[in-house]
Amino acid sequence: MYRHLLVPIDNTDLSTVTIGRAVEFARSIGARITFFHAASDPTSSLRGEAEIVRLTSPDDYSYNFEGRARELLTKAESAARAQGVPCASATMVSDSPYTAIVGAARSEGCDLIFMASHGRRSTLGMMLGSQTLKVLINSEIPVLVSAMADPPAPAQAIATIRDEHRSLAAVLHAWLHILKPGNEGEAAPDPILMQAMVHYIQEFPVALHHPKEEEYLFRKLRERTSSLNPELDELERQHVRDEEMVRDLAIVVEQYAEGSKSAQDIEKAVAAYAKFMWEHMGREEGVILPEAQRYLTEADWSEINAAFSENRDPRFGGETEAEFRHLFSRIVNLAKTDR
Repeated sequence: MYRHLLVPIDNTDLSTVTIGRAVEFARSIGARITFFHAASDPTSSLRGEAEIVRLTSPDDYSYNFEGRARELLTKAESAARAQGVPCASATMVSDSPYTAIVGAARSEGCDLIFMASHGRRSTLGMMLGSQTLKVLINSEIPVLVSAMADPPAPAQAIATIRDEHRSLAAVLHAWLHILKPGNEGEAAPDPILMQAMVHYIQEFPVALHHPKEEEYLFRKLRERTSSLNPELDELERQHVRDEEMVRDLAIVVEQYAEGSKSAQDIEKAVAAYAKFMWEHMGREEGVILPEAQRYLTEADWSEINAAFSENRDPRFGGETEAEFRHLFSRIVNLAKTDR
């Protein structure tokens, strides 16, 4: 049986579904995963879009052409860790994705390439489909293709919820890494970076993600069945507790910045919060999402998917999504995680 999968991912929304399927498959056969992203070379043409973006919007350039790969791979690693699947990641700048994928599988010692075929007729879809076909033709390593025509609303909504969970998990993993005891010779944890982490958690998972879960997913479940009310009540209590714990984290970080708390104090608080949140997200994904698939209708899922796919809330302005993308990218790129 296969022991080491190479899973190429791109920056499309369907990659979240691909990652979920790959992780489930790897767990079922006891394999490990190397996630791989082939990034195009933005400097290949000085007259191209990349150079225009670099000159007119340096932040967008940094995100789209430098930070995005690390973000994609960090969230993929978080998805695997959540299921107990050993993983690593790699990236390469290449204008020939299929060549990079085959080369990465060979150099990483993988015995299976797990790929998605998007199955679309759009220009982007045809390009991605052609890369999958080229890998199939040119790889001496077996290739497993997961058909990925546009998934139904339930699959899209669940993938988005899990992806937002993975974003939080990635930030927590990065935070624990920079606080890990015994990192001799490393500089003291940066208080500004940790303040950015607190801000991200306060403004995205706490203020945006949780309210959407309660307003759309939990409310729809309560309308369809009362059997889950005790579980939903407990999860909503945990949302309140989450807000309290993050508020306490913010205080500890401010005290660290002022010199009255140590890195060990923060590590203890972050570890407790991470344990709480991993159990909370595991409860949602292990209990609520499977039951939602049982009870909710297509119309319910369409409403939920529409709410989550917007990735913003009426209380926030239109720039909120871009702000959180840049902040998340900055966090995972500055707080280098274990590879």
